Amino acid sequence: MSAPALAVQGLHAYYGESHVLQGVDLEVRPGEAVSLIGRNGAGKTTTIATIAGFVRPRSGSVHVHGANLTGAAPHRVARAGVALVPQGRRVFGDLSVEENLAVAARPMPNGWDEPRVLELFPILARRRAVRGDQLSGGEQQMLAIARALLRNPTVLLLDEPSEGLAPKLVEQVGEILTKLRTTGLALLLVEQNLGLATRVGQRVVVMNKGTIVFAGTPTELAADRDVETRYLGV
Repeated sequence: MSAPALAVQGLHAYYGESHVLQGVDLEVRPGEAVSLIGRNGAGKTTTIATIAGFVRPRSGSVHVHGANLTGAAPHRVARAGVALVPQGRRVFGDLSVEENLAVAARPMPNGWDEPRVLELFPILARRRAVRGDQLSGGEQQMLAIARALLRNPTVLLLDEPSEGLAPKLVEQVGEILTKLRTTGLALLLVEQNLGLATRVGQRVVVMNKGTIVFAGTPTELAADRDVETRYLGV
């Protein structure tokens, strides 16, 4: 079995005096997608933010391909091969699609470049000259993923990519993320949409109040009615 692309162990993080993450353990291997799910306020986005370097942990560790990035600044985490598709997309509204992509590009031999991402997202190829704030929500989400891929990451963090999207677009996002697994990329997907999370993720991790309460396959999750009732129900 391959070594983890991302390994998080015993992660504790706070917002002020609020103890948000309470000993989080998870790992993602190359070519694997892991979905992190749970109710609002469970600590999912804080987990992503701590891995990405926006929140400094009090204890625990974050390793990317064996390199210790615990508490590292976001630019160091990015240089180590981690890219983030943030919640809310955050595309540059006053830049065109082409300019949004050019700003993010980190060229590598045989890596992701503009032609390759436009092949994956043909809708963006047709909208290259359009400003970011003139795109639909679905198009902005495609652009946010394409922009992250142009960083040529080995680990891709996605925070609620289905938020605000119509069901058909959610399905398209799922198909794209499933394709990305085959490239060897490690994906950590934070998602409220259980259908998308279990379709994309080969493993599912459930959070509740800053702790991991379940980790297993989508089939194992479906068989555990107690987890769904206690931690995922409205």
